[in-house]
Amino acid sequence: MRPCAVLFDRDETLIEDVPYNGDPALVAPLPGVRDALDALRAAGIPVAVVSNQSGVGRGSITLAQVDAVNTRVDALLGPFAGFFVCPHGPDDGCECRKPRPKLILDAARALGVEPACCVVVGDKQSDIDAARNAGATGFRIEGAVTVREIVASLLSGPPSR
Repeated sequence: MRPCAVLFDRDETLIEDVPYNGDPALVAPLPGVRDALDALRAAGIPVAVVSNQSGVGRGSITLAQVDAVNTRVDALLGPFAGFFVCPHGPDDGCECRKPRPKLILDAARALGVEPACCVVVGDKQSDIDAARNAGATGFRIEGAVTVREIVASLLSGPPSR
């Protein structure tokens, strides 16, 4: 079944990973990502970003800097239906840091879809675990598997209801 929404991790999934990036000028999309996102949009599938940004909790960057980077990502690869960010550090015990499901559940609610018909795409096991914990399906960017290949496989299935 085609998903009713696709939720992407940001760093090393959509854009090159720059640790604790607070500078929009450093945003560099990964190859093939724009075309894959456009294909999803053309199919009527909303796309959003779900991203741990522990640099805020660690004091390395501000939430305003994360927002500025997300604005640049949206300008280069958007439009996105939303950006859902956990600003906490790994030891903060929050409910939103992946692998906990809150970011995925919040995104699904904001998009007006059930988590079970969402797909989460990311480069870390915590992305896949967050998907599973929310009742969604997860796909991991790994090795030769890219966003382009994952999106192509998602679009080849029958539409969801």
